Amino acid sequence: MRLNDLDERIVHALAEDARRSYADIGELVGLSAPAVKRRVDRLRAEGAITGFTVRVDPMALGWETEGFIELFCRHNTSPGDIRRGLSRYPEVVSASTVTGDADAVVQVFASDMRHFERVLERIAGEPFVERTKSVLVLSPLLRRFGAGAPT
Repeated sequence: MRLNDLDERIVHALAEDARRSYADIGELVGLSAPAVKRRVDRLRAEGAITGFTVRVDPMALGWETEGFIELFCRHNTSPGDIRRGLSRYPEVVSASTVTGDADAVVQVFASDMRHFERVLERIAGEPFVERTKSVLVLSPLLRRFGAGAPT
């Protein structure tokens, strides 16, 4: 499904602040509050909007260390096998298969370096993992949520 310009502007407004009122969004995009609500309801029904959430600074939850782990998997490991294996780790906040030498890249938040090291060791010990390579984040420079950059 491809969003039209008006729907895309509504989605960007919600991604910026999901608590924004329909009237406020309507002012931004030139619609009445009921018209915005109808469009949001339709976007939810069609699956373009999958839910509403809150963004929490990981540091507020005690997750002060962030890193990325490249996974190099054993031959014939499927993406489903990787997803099932990683889903058991609450520290894993995202995982994607990728092009290049690695098979997947995993984003991890941990309370400190020792915690990150323990998670890395546990992931490296998964039966589908041949080897890992990790990097730690020093300073996050840019993060975008939800709908990407507004047009």
